[in-house]
Amino acid sequence: MLHAHLTTLHVVSLILELFAERPDAAEALLAGSGIQAGDLDGDDLRITRTQELQVCANALALRSDLGLELGRRLHVSSYGLLGYAALSSATLGDAWRLMLQYPALLGTYFRLDLNVEGELAWVSAAGYRHAPALEQFNVEMCQASLKLICDELLGQPLPLVAAQFRHGRPTYVERYSASFPCPLQFDATRNAFAFPAEWLQRRLPLADPVTHQDMLARCRKQNAEFTTRQAWLQRVREELTSQLAAPPGLEQLAQQMHCSPRTLRRRLRELGTHYQELLDELRFERAKALLAQEDWPICRIAEALGFSESASFRHAFQRWSGVAPSRFRA
Repeated sequence: MLHAHLTTLHVVSLILELFAERPDAAEALLAGSGIQAGDLDGDDLRITRTQELQVCANALALRSDLGLELGRRLHVSSYGLLGYAALSSATLGDAWRLMLQYPALLGTYFRLDLNVEGELAWVSAAGYRHAPALEQFNVEMCQASLKLICDELLGQPLPLVAAQFRHGRPTYVERYSASFPCPLQFDATRNAFAFPAEWLQRRLPLADPVTHQDMLARCRKQNAEFTTRQAWLQRVREELTSQLAAPPGLEQLAQQMHCSPRTLRRRLRELGTHYQELLDELRFERAKALLAQEDWPICRIAEALGFSESASFRHAFQRWSGVAPSRFRA
């Protein structure tokens, strides 16, 4: 299954809305993301996961329960055509099977599953592979939003039997009850919540077969367009990744992608990124992996990433992470 490497500005917009009353909030929240306030008015602008996570990290520093709060604001309508296709499905089970069919349109950071175990149905989120410091935040946002979606699909609260989380018990645990009014288990083996499996057969109040077929056709088209854009960006990333020791310039990269430099710039801009940002992102990912290997000296890491001097690498890493390479390694 394809999972989104690109996403919309929806979560970023919600974060800015949540902190709107704070003076100069937008500038602080967007810092380091490459997103401009004017981008929020753009038409179908896509941003990278790195950009979204940077804004989330900035906001999380201001509010520790941010994930739960955002999850309670991510309504079924937040998921666009896919959300409306789910609303018009015949049953809750049909809606879930539909959503799981299009993970790229869900924009999730996780591999989502729905499994029936005895008399219980478990909705789980696994396979997180992004910024480790933001995993708990993303789990809370994802699971709270999925519970809200179930409530809105049914037109009434879905009765939960249990909720499990891999992270430890947070200091704001009392905030969990708004989304998960059931026994909670932390330091569990999975991130999941359970409800009586019989609810999967419940007919949805807004079920409409005609509307549903129309929404399905639109979802297929949108998914095809989205996945094509993702596949192209992935090709660009692969070209750069294979040449980090001597990265090509934009013109050379354009030749490798069989397009003009102008076309490359335009397509990257449409995807919410640009050449230097992609190169920095890939270098940063590789740098963190190499710094985890203590037998790699800083000078050798700098060389592997295409820096002519160790000092240039140190300055770049400080800009990417906020700390020096040696501090990050320690």
